[in-house]
Amino acid sequence: MVSLHSSARSTHSAQNQAPSRDLLSGHPGHLSVEQQHILEKFKKELSEAGYYDPAKNDDPELLRFLRARKFDIPKAKIMWIDTQNWRKSFKVDELYETFEYKEKAEVDKLYPRYVVLIFVLGSLSRLLTCLPFPSRFYHKTDKDGRPLYIEQLGKLDLKKLYEVTTPERQMQSLVVEYEKFQRDRLPVCSALAGHLIETSCTIMDLKGVGMSSFWSVKNYVQEASAISQNNYPERMGKFYIVNASWAFSTVWNLVKGWLDEATVAKIHILSSDYKKSLLEQVPAESLPTFLGGTCQCSQGCSMSDAGPWNDPSILEKVKKEKEQNDAQQVVSDESASHQVENGSTDPDADASALAKPIEAGTTTTAVST
Repeated sequence: MVSLHSSARSTHSAQNQAPSRDLLSGHPGHLSVEQQHILEKFKKELSEAGYYDPAKNDDPELLRFLRARKFDIPKAKIMWIDTQNWRKSFKVDELYETFEYKEKAEVDKLYPRYVVLIFVLGSLSRLLTCLPFPSRFYHKTDKDGRPLYIEQLGKLDLKKLYEVTTPERQMQSLVVEYEKFQRDRLPVCSALAGHLIETSCTIMDLKGVGMSSFWSVKNYVQEASAISQNNYPERMGKFYIVNASWAFSTVWNLVKGWLDEATVAKIHILSSDYKKSLLEQVPAESLPTFLGGTCQCSQGCSMSDAGPWNDPSILEKVKKEKEQNDAQQVVSDESASHQVENGSTDPDADASALAKPIEAGTTTTAVST
């Protein structure tokens, strides 16, 4: 885990010229004075409502919900509270600790699986979240240190699928994967990168998939889409869609005009000639051979879960740093809350007072999205 300090100088644009838009605005280390105040006020209101624990809820997590609602506290508060209530009713923490997906090998071998993308892209989500995935797996990291997430498409026979598993267990498996991504993979990647990693690099392969495949299993897709959109916001880093058909590319050209600039900048629609573009972002040794890389895991890349999150020494280091950060977060929150309650009138003083460490480890203002 790493220590991120917000900087007062990041809140001021150069004078006498039109500043370029900061695509990292609202992320740790890129908060304006106003955003800092909103963050502290958000924590204060959540604490008063009984929905904030500084030992469990760090600033990056809270900021993701604020960004998802454009720093509108009432809307972000509703989203946050709904998520916490959902986590209790779905027993997310218990599932993370105890869930065993014993049928995984059989499901992966015999029947393709549907999975909803962690990343919801506004109107485009209606297309992307309806894709059937026979193979979805994390595999090493990209050049920015993000977990690499690969999805291959295929056809789906729900009747056969549910002879092996159940809709409930499919949904539980999906949620457990979200939790492992947040709790296990991202902290390790952050520790290795020396700065906060909040997202993954996704490669989606559309080879052999027609547009008709997008409109299957409606009920499952709607439920899974709601879970990802409402409870795991702001998790998209780089997103590559390869082997895209002309139809998909046409739809994308229409939809991207409805999305914000930061989202569009992360998405790359590529045809069959994609190898060069992927290798600019992903090391060849991290990319499976079927995508143009050099990696050939002995048990197959899709079943290997290869990555730094399997290194016991790194996991132990991250665990210790998190324990230190939990204690540090409590002290920092008390100081920041005192500043907000007293209503300091000096913006620079406010920014300095609120620029506190939010992850234990190396000090840096960098953040990877």
